[in-house]
Amino acid sequence: MKIYESLRETIASLKPEDVTEERKQTLQPLVAYIQEKVTAKEEIRINFICTHNSRRSHLSQVWAQTMAAHFEIANVFCYSGGTEATALFPVVAETLKETGFQIQTLSNENNPVYSIKYSDNEHPIIGFSKKLDDAFNPTSGFAAIMTCSQADGGCPFIAGAEKRIPITFDDPKAFDGTPQQAEKYMERSMQIATELCYVFSQINL
Repeated sequence: MKIYESLRETIASLKPEDVTEERKQTLQPLVAYIQEKVTAKEEIRINFICTHNSRRSHLSQVWAQTMAAHFEIANVFCYSGGTEATALFPVVAETLKETGFQIQTLSNENNPVYSIKYSDNEHPIIGFSKKLDDAFNPTSGFAAIMTCSQADGGCPFIAGAEKRIPITFDDPKAFDGTPQQAEKYMERSMQIATELCYVFSQINL
């Protein structure tokens, strides 16, 4: 698996050993879910869910798929969805580009569609905003990861999910239009990358 060099450098700069004990406890159910599937030699489907499917759920989907590839864990399929569809916020795409992803805009409507690649020869991650039960997403046999407390509270039941795991992140949207916007989006992306690096590093093949 040849991940882009610039992206490999970003991953090498992460410090998963600095993840706090409290966050490790939050992440542990996801580690256990993935390990159970790997041990049983089953496909692993993970759907990251947030209210608008515009920021945190996409960052989580992209980094999880990338970390699975980085740690050579096969048959991992990552998705994202929202309680409503809006649009993938452009700063998310810019932030991912800065860390080494190759991004192409496939369609530029109100809800743009992006091709997000971490490797020349792997299928791109298709990024666009969609409801969690969109036909693009799995209907059963997946873990639902609630990346924002609003979606976690507002979505008491996720149809088809065999596991529901709250792993919430602060919303960088709070800094939209401010001088700290780029910095805060990068900070959140790196937090998500670090924590998912920790998760996948715990898996025994």
